[in-house]
Amino acid sequence: MTYLDPPGGHGRPAASSPAAVPSGLDEPAYRASAAVALARCVSVEAAKFAAAHWGRTPLLSRAAELPNPAGFTDLLSPADADELLSRRGLRTPFLRVAKDGQVLPAARYTGGGGAGAEIDDQVLDERILQLYADGATLVLQGLHRTWPALIDFTRDLSLAVGQPLQVNAYLTPPDSQGFATHYDTHDVFVLQVDGRKHWRIHPPVLPDPLERQPWGGRADEVAAIAQGPAALDVVLEPGDALYLPRGWLHSAQAQESSSLHLTVGVRALTRYALVEELLALAAEDQRLRATLPFGVDVADPDAIEPELTETVEALREWLLRADPAAVAGRLRQRAWSASRPVPIRPLAQAAAITALTADSRVTVRAGLRWQLVSEGERVALRLFDRTVTLPAQCGPAVRALLAGPAVRVGDLPGLDTDADRLTLTRRLLREAALTPA
Repeated sequence: MTYLDPPGGHGRPAASSPAAVPSGLDEPAYRASAAVALARCVSVEAAKFAAAHWGRTPLLSRAAELPNPAGFTDLLSPADADELLSRRGLRTPFLRVAKDGQVLPAARYTGGGGAGAEIDDQVLDERILQLYADGATLVLQGLHRTWPALIDFTRDLSLAVGQPLQVNAYLTPPDSQGFATHYDTHDVFVLQVDGRKHWRIHPPVLPDPLERQPWGGRADEVAAIAQGPAALDVVLEPGDALYLPRGWLHSAQAQESSSLHLTVGVRALTRYALVEELLALAAEDQRLRATLPFGVDVADPDAIEPELTETVEALREWLLRADPAAVAGRLRQRAWSASRPVPIRPLAQAAAITALTADSRVTVRAGLRWQLVSEGERVALRLFDRTVTLPAQCGPAVRALLAGPAVRVGDLPGLDTDADRLTLTRRLLREAALTPA
C-alpha cells in the first residue's frame, strides 16, 4: 500500500510514513483563508495562541485588537436571525429556547407547517415573539450547516484549529440570562455580534471534561465555585471575542439592550479518542475475547483479580503491537465525517457533467479532505464519506485534479485519450470531489 503526495507536497516518504498522508487541505489558498479566520477570533499570533491558550486558559480579545472593522455582523446579523426565525421554515432541533436556566419543551414554540407541509415541529414565529418578549433566550443551532456565511467561516476556522466545529447563535433579551453557570465539554470561541453581555468565568471543577462528563453531574460543585471570585469578569461589546477551553465555568447576562453572540464549539478529538479506537481494534486479539471462567462471581474482587491481571497483561502485549495506520484510519473516519466540505449545487453540478468537454475547467471541491492510496493495480481515493476505486493509470490525473488550481480536462496527465480524461472527470464530478471552475 502506497500513499501518494499531491504535486507540491512536502516530500514525505510514500510507503514508510502512512500517518503523514496529506488531507488535501494543504494548499496555500486554504491555509491563507484559515489564518484569516483564526485572526478574526484571537488577538495574538497563532503560535502564541497554540502555546499559551489552546486547551489551557481563556483569552479575551477586544474589537480594537482584531482585524474586524465591522465586527461579526457579516457572519450573522440580528436581521439575519430574524430571517431564520420567520421565513426559512426552521424546525427543531435547529432552535432551542431557554429561560431561567431551563430549556423549554419544543411544543411551546413549534407546530404544524400549514397546507402542503404536514409536519408538527416547525418554529412558529408568533410563539417565538411571545417567549422572547417574556425574557427567553433563543438558541439557533447548527448554523455551520444552514447559514452561508457561517458555512464558509466554519470551514476555514476548522482548518486553522485542525478540529471539527459547530456554530450556535444566542439571542438574549435585555437584562436576561438564558443559562445558569455551567461548563461545556468542548472549547468555544464566543463572538459578540450585537449588544453587550456580562460574562463571569471561573476555573474548572473538572479539567478537560469529555463529552460523557457534562456539568450536570457536578452541579453542586459548579454552583459552589460560581459563588466565589471570578477568574475573568468582563462585559463583551460588539466585535469582541472570547476563547474558553472546555471545562471553564461561565455564565452570561445581557445588559441594557438585547444581545446576539455566536458560539463556535470545537469538537476536539482527545487522547481518550485514541484509547477508544485502540480498544475497538483490540477486539482482534483472541485473548481479549476470551470468556470469563464458568461460574465466576463477577461481584467478588478476589475472583476477578486473576482475570483482571491476565487481561491487563494481554492488553499490554496487544498495545505494543498496535498499528498506527489502523488507529489513524479509524480517527480519519471519525474526524472527516464531522466536517463537511463546501456545499455543492446539485442541479448545476449535474448540468456540468452533461456539458463537460475537453476544454472544460474543473477544480477540487473546496474544503475537501482526501487521501489517495495506491493498491496494486488500483488507486483508492478516500473521501469524507466514501472511497472511490479507480485503475492505477488514473493516479497522475487524479493528483492533478485534486492539486487545487483549476485544470483543463484535456490537459490531464497519464491518460491516453480525451475520452478517458472525460470519463474520469465525470466520475469525480458525480462523486462530488470536483466542481466546475
